[in-house]
Amino acid sequence: MTVTLPLVVVLGVITWAVIRFLGIRLWVAVAIGLFGFYLAHSFLAPVIDGTTRTGVQVVNGTQQDHR
Repeated sequence: MTVTLPLVVVLGVITWAVIRFLGIRLWVAVAIGLFGFYLAHSFLAPVIDGTTRTGVQVVNGTQQDHR
């Protein structure tokens, strides 16, 4: 049985848990989220995207050989 879960849902649950159980203030989480949006429009976006995709593939065990 395969369970598919979007990465945004996983990150949302992690964010909720950090705010709820570790006492991180909501404004800090919002500031980090806004920083992420700014990074998405910077020259670092392709590197972040590639690294995230590779990390998810490694975790899923579906890394493909690019030859």
